[in-house]
Amino acid sequence: MVNKLFETAIIGSGVAGTSLLFTLARYTDIKDIIIFEKYEEVSLLNSNPKANSQTLHVGDIETNYTFEKAKKVKKASSMISNFIHHFGGVGEIGFIRNKMVLAVGTDEIKKLKRRFEEFKELYPYLELWDEEKLMQIEPMLLDGRTEPIMAMGASGQITTIDFKKLSERFVQEAINTDKNIQMRYNEEVTKIVRLDDGTYEITTDTTRFNAKSVVVNAGSYSLLFAQSMGYGLHYAILPIGGSFFFTKKRLLNSKVYTMQNPKLPFAAVHADPDCTQGWKTRFGPTAFALPKLERYHSLHIKDFFAALNIDKDVTSVYMNLLKDKTIRRYILRNVIEELPWLGKDVFLKDAQKIIPSLEADEIRFAEGYGGMRPQIIDKEKHELLLGEAKIVDTGVIFNMTPSPGASSSLFIAHQDALAVCAYLNASFDEEKHAAEIQIL
Repeated sequence: MVNKLFETAIIGSGVAGTSLLFTLARYTDIKDIIIFEKYEEVSLLNSNPKANSQTLHVGDIETNYTFEKAKKVKKASSMISNFIHHFGGVGEIGFIRNKMVLAVGTDEIKKLKRRFEEFKELYPYLELWDEEKLMQIEPMLLDGRTEPIMAMGASGQITTIDFKKLSERFVQEAINTDKNIQMRYNEEVTKIVRLDDGTYEITTDTTRFNAKSVVVNAGSYSLLFAQSMGYGLHYAILPIGGSFFFTKKRLLNSKVYTMQNPKLPFAAVHADPDCTQGWKTRFGPTAFALPKLERYHSLHIKDFFAALNIDKDVTSVYMNLLKDKTIRRYILRNVIEELPWLGKDVFLKDAQKIIPSLEADEIRFAEGYGGMRPQIIDKEKHELLLGEAKIVDTGVIFNMTPSPGASSSLFIAHQDALAVCAYLNASFDEEKHAAEIQIL
C-alpha cells in the first residue's frame, strides 16, 4: 500500500503548530496538510492557560527587552491582536485590560522614567501613572506601602490571551477552508527520515506517513528530532520549569509586572488576573531547572539526557551562570519556593513588592499550574539563548520557541509558510495576509 503524499506535515498542535496550519490553509495554495498531536486535543502543554501567564507580550512593559527586541516583538505580536479583531474573539480569546510595569523606590522610578522617554515613540499609548492615578485604578498596590511607586501603563489594549482557545480557533478557521487537512490526535511521531527522493517519511506509534515538507513545533522535542537527523548538534536544552501562586480572592484588575534585574535571565515576578478563574490574581512564575521535558507528564529518561547534551561546553555555560552571586541566590530562592510550607513564605516576599499588605494565608500554591520552557544553550558560543531558536534545511524546519513564542506564533508561522512555499514552489497570498493579519 502506498501512503498518500502530503505537501506539508506539522508536528505538534500547540499555538505554534496550529498558527502555521491556519496560515498555510488560508493564505497558500497548498492543498494537503497533516498535523500530528500526541495528546487528545490541541494545546494541552505550554499553550494551555494553566502553563503560562496568559500574556500577549508586545515589549512595552517587559523591561528585560531592549528597544530593538521590543520593536521586533511588537511587530510579531501585533499579528495575534489583529487576528482576534479581524476574526472575532475579543472577550473570548483575547481580553482588553489594563497593564503596567511597576517601579518601587526612587532608583527604579528614575529608570522607569528614562525607559518611558525611550519607548513612548514605539508605544504611543503608554502613560506614566503616579500614586494618585494608581490609587484610583489599583489601590492594593499602595496598601501598606512605605516606598514611593510609579507605573508605566496602558489601557485599551489586548493584554490577556487564552492561547488554547486561540489554537482551537486557528484549527477551526483552517478546517473552514477548502483544503484537505488531517488532524491526527493521539498519534505520537517517533521518527522523521529524509528519503532518497527528497520526501520525508514520518513514523508514528501506529503507522507511517509521507510528506514533501515538515515543520516541527514540538517544544523541547523539536531539538531532539533535529539532532536525530543530524541537525543542531551544537545545541543543548536547559529545561526550565515555572510555578504559580493564586490569591484566594480577586485583588487586582490589571496585569502588574515588576522591573527586571538585568543580571537575571528570566522574567521578574508579576501578577496576572487569570481569565479562566474568574480573574483571580495569579502570581508568578518561579523559574527553576527541572528534570522533565513536559510538566505533569511522565519523564522519559533517555529523551531528557539527550536534550541536556551535557559535555564540557554545556558544563562551562552552567558554571558561568553559577559564578554570579545574584544568579546563585535567584536559583536557590526559586528552588526553595517549590518546597511545601516553606516555599509560600519565601515567595511571599517577591509578591509583596506588588501588594505590600499581602499575607501568607491569602495565597496558595497553584496545584497543576506551570509549564516547561526549553532554554537553548549554544555550545559553540558558550551562551544561553533567551529567544527563539530555529533550524532550517531542505524542506524541513525545527522551531524551539520559549517565551514570547506564543505571542510571536503568527509571525513565526508567516516566516515558515513563506519558506515552505518557496521549497514547494507554491504561492502565498501576501495581499490577503496583510489585510487580515498584518494591518488592522
